[in-house]
Amino acid sequence: MDEEIKVLHFFAEYGLFLAKVATLVLALIVLISFIIAAASKGKSAKEKLKIKKLNKRFEDYKDTLNDQILNKNELKQIAKTDKKKNKAAKKQPHTRKRVFVLDFNGDIKASATTSLREEVTAILTVANPSDEVVVRLESPGGIVPCYGLAASQLKRLRDRNIFLTIAVDKVAASGGYMMACVANKILAAPYSIIGSIGVVAQLPNFHRLLKKNNIDFEQITAGAYKRTLSMFGENTEKGREKVQEDVNNVHEIFKEFIIENRPNINIDEIATGEHWHGVQALNLQLIDELMTSDDYLLKSSFDKDIYEVHYEPKKSFADKFSLSLKKASDEFLGPTQKFELFY
Repeated sequence: MDEEIKVLHFFAEYGLFLAKVATLVLALIVLISFIIAAASKGKSAKEKLKIKKLNKRFEDYKDTLNDQILNKNELKQIAKTDKKKNKAAKKQPHTRKRVFVLDFNGDIKASATTSLREEVTAILTVANPSDEVVVRLESPGGIVPCYGLAASQLKRLRDRNIFLTIAVDKVAASGGYMMACVANKILAAPYSIIGSIGVVAQLPNFHRLLKKNNIDFEQITAGAYKRTLSMFGENTEKGREKVQEDVNNVHEIFKEFIIENRPNINIDEIATGEHWHGVQALNLQLIDELMTSDDYLLKSSFDKDIYEVHYEPKKSFADKFSLSLKKASDEFLGPTQKFELFY
């Protein structure tokens, strides 16, 4: 019995020791992070516009594989043929069209718009109507004004008569589809998710919990609809009706935007909040072609110059640290932090 007590006591002490060590390590990590953040205050990385020519990447893939699967004579023949092609190309005027490739990975606040607006601006300084912009778009949607701005950035390209192609490999739903419908052409992978053309407003209400615990919540407003729904106050039917009216109005604006950009679509059939896979979306005219972005760019590279454009905003260490904390908070709390309308 004494031996069992000693063993249990040992493990209890050991567990307490591990807890202390873990706490100390965590405290050190936090302390070091703040020291680095303080030291880097005011020192931020420069903003960057990165350009990569994707043709070279594809050519490197081809050369690497050929080195492994062809014999010396075959490699010599290919090298001779390529040399003739390059020599002939140099004598000809440069007529190859250009394709600029952008990536948009959308979160609930369409944060990637920060880079998108700069990338679009950069392209517009050099692009002409013979060029094309391909946006590899992935987004399940989010807050209405955020995705409205993102869609407006893409519309800048259309307004300058630049051919815009949107390629969806995984998802373009709700606000993501609002962006996609701006394009001249929408490509989608067969099992990507497309649609979800609807609007939602949601937040929890803790009024009954507060009342049960005898906690009062005071809210003073000016204007009949300044606060329609509340997290802590008692919601009224009048407030709910006003929110429903707002949601319906935003939905109508959403539908009008889609009709403006894709006039052949049956809006009543697709504006139900449902989503479809790419193979179904094609029949509903939500998209124009079933194809992955990889295949489209590879085919384009045969007769066009493909440039990947990415803008990196300047961020100090403190910015990155606070951004990571904020992102974790957003993922944990989600849309319940405050009342918003969501696509």
